[in-house]
Amino acid sequence: MKKFFSIAALVITFSFASAAYAGGDASCHFHGNTPAKEAVVVGCATEYKNDLTKKGKLDPSWKGIKLDKAEALEGKKMKEWKLTFKNVAEKDANKQTLFMFYALNGNFIAANFTGK
Repeated sequence: MKKFFSIAALVITFSFASAAYAGGDASCHFHGNTPAKEAVVVGCATEYKNDLTKKGKLDPSWKGIKLDKAEALEGKKMKEWKLTFKNVAEKDANKQTLFMFYALNGNFIAANFTGK
């Protein structure tokens, strides 16, 4: 009987422990070194861009802007995703192109208007 409860406790513990890891479809935070699919990274970048718009860090005109280009390239330390969004409605010409950088596994690195 004692052995049964011990095994049952282990099974329950491990079934809840696996839910603690974020998956590709669960959120935009990933574990491990498995490269994320382009569609997943694009979805995360679009979600992050829309969050920046809601928080007032980007002009509201950015909300409907779709991805212009996604590319995997060699970064300073590792290979990474570089996603580009272009907003011709932006009045400041220096802020018409938004660049977002993600680690190859899908985790956010940075966003800026310089592309560097």
